[in-house]
Amino acid sequence: MIKKYATPLAMTISLVSGSTIAAENSSTAPETVAVTADRIEKQLNEQSVALSIISQEDIESIGHTHISQILNQVPGVSISRGNGQENLTAIRSGVLTGTGSCGAFYFAEDGIPLRAPGFCNVNELFDVNAEQAARIEIIRGPGTAVHGSNALNGVINVISQAPSTEPESHLSFEGGPDKYGRIKASHSDTNGKHGYRISLQGNHDDGYKDESGFDQQKMNLRHDYHGETWTIQSMLAASNLNQETAGYILGKDAYKNDDRKRENPNPEAFRNSSSARFYSRFEREGEKDSRFVVTPYLRYTEMEFLQHFLPETPLEENGERTVGLQSAFYQNYSENVTLYNGFDMEVTKAYLKQSQSEPTKGPFPTGPHYDYEVDALYSAWFIGGDWQATSSTKVNFGGRYDIQFYDYDNLMIDGNTAADGSACMPNGCRYARPADDKERFRNSSFNLGVVHSLSEHTDLTANAGHGFRAPQAAELYRLQTQQLSANLDEESLNSIEFGLRGDWNTFQYRTSIYWMHKNDVIIQDSNRSNINGGKTIDRGLEANFSWQLTPTLLWQLQASYSKHQYANNALTADGNEVDTAPRQLAGTLVRWSPFASTRIELEIQHQGEYFLEEDNLHRYPGHTLTNLRWRQQYGEQLYSVVRINNLTDIDYAERADYAFGNYRYFVGEPRAAYIEVGIDF
Repeated sequence: MIKKYATPLAMTISLVSGSTIAAENSSTAPETVAVTADRIEKQLNEQSVALSIISQEDIESIGHTHISQILNQVPGVSISRGNGQENLTAIRSGVLTGTGSCGAFYFAEDGIPLRAPGFCNVNELFDVNAEQAARIEIIRGPGTAVHGSNALNGVINVISQAPSTEPESHLSFEGGPDKYGRIKASHSDTNGKHGYRISLQGNHDDGYKDESGFDQQKMNLRHDYHGETWTIQSMLAASNLNQETAGYILGKDAYKNDDRKRENPNPEAFRNSSSARFYSRFEREGEKDSRFVVTPYLRYTEMEFLQHFLPETPLEENGERTVGLQSAFYQNYSENVTLYNGFDMEVTKAYLKQSQSEPTKGPFPTGPHYDYEVDALYSAWFIGGDWQATSSTKVNFGGRYDIQFYDYDNLMIDGNTAADGSACMPNGCRYARPADDKERFRNSSFNLGVVHSLSEHTDLTANAGHGFRAPQAAELYRLQTQQLSANLDEESLNSIEFGLRGDWNTFQYRTSIYWMHKNDVIIQDSNRSNINGGKTIDRGLEANFSWQLTPTLLWQLQASYSKHQYANNALTADGNEVDTAPRQLAGTLVRWSPFASTRIELEIQHQGEYFLEEDNLHRYPGHTLTNLRWRQQYGEQLYSVVRINNLTDIDYAERADYAFGNYRYFVGEPRAAYIEVGIDF
């Protein structure tokens, strides 16, 4: 068997679930494990990464209707909700926007990215079945040697539920305001060496805003095989979303105006998205304490949406087809040293189209704007190790080398014209199409960390890391005005972190302090050209506490204080704060179980004020939300859950910014009660 040492990246651990933390300190509880740091299971309390675990218990208790409600439980993480199922992500950063901003995050299911490198989508988390997951693992800061491109600011990995050892079925119904309804069903069993689980869910929401709402369906079908030589884990995942999208409302403090909260200035907007993924993970143990893991996989996505946030609301259509492979070999060379290495590759065929049905208006011509295909090849080799240097000190290290190829084929006329070659008056067309092109990017990343045990209950950690992201295809080929060649370089990020953590039977804490410097940030200049040259500095302090005050009363607190600044004047004045980057994020939860069949949770989440644009002239004041949840068990099979979001019914904005001379808001929903009834049999 592979010995379990620390993973290749040293940061601090941050847990979300109080029950999970308690399990670590119970001699009768099963081990708490995580796989995100290096693809094989390792005990969580032996790992040094800044890894937060959202447990299945918390996923089921929170019962999120949007991914932000569950991920915002983690210190240093802020998911801003758009309309419907849309979102923007921040991990130790401001909320990143723009064509390729999503390239700073590595979103995965069972360790396999939801999109190919170079083809991210800011909303791609709505593809994954997080609502029926076994757990969600989040790394804050640059990823490890097994991640590579896009693991710049963080990693979010949704872990699917494994088959049960005994027959198990679940069915639940949920209802809420605006004709919200959800049904979830699952069934699992194991027969000899074979186990399977099918998880299904469907949602309908008429939407709080006028002429909005969505229908969404997700499915996971997983099969596990445990043979004498090979262990094989296979899963087919699929999702479908049909959404009527509501846009921003405009005007200072418009989110406080009761007469405007349901206003939808873009009733014509919509988003349709479908995805399917399949993988089989083959794993075997070899001689001399070795292990080999290889995972071939397939990926398919299709999306079309009306870009209500752009003038004349053009329609975008995009998609990708991917064949990929992950592999890793692990070897114990002694009692104190484990080394691993592996090779990853993907072949992707992607396309993007944009067209306008509205009449030509100035620089916005009727008809096609973009129509291109990109054939991409991605390959990477990595190596890493764990060294138990002394009885109290562990050293972790890892390195990775990536190569990204793009072969771009423009299917329209080249240049800055309308589709028929005519000029846009008076100053040219908004959109520009480069000629056919090929690009290649080579990148390397590394991590080096130390975990030192100060005592039986206390650890000190230190870590240095370097991450990167290649330019996304849309940043290279979806150009504007007179730019016909982007000539972009990779973004890079350097990170240093120190942490302190403690574990006792009833009390646990995790704290960390970090500094990150991002170089060659891809920005859009005043001529609407995509260029490198931006720099940012991110500094912060994160803390997480859990205290089992009595056997029936648990208190948790997570908080972060950070400052995110521009480090040069490429976009705005040097030293200005990054927009949509609140300095304070905090949350506290009290869980009371007065009876074995009753659990009541009171949760408070706070988001501090933030600037709405890079010149720091306009602000959003922040807000504090209160949520209440009550779960009641009736016998061994039947249960009910009542969830009340925004209990105090405050006025707030899910997301705010200032652009084109206007305050813009996605309005937060008022007090809303959801009732779920379920049966396990």
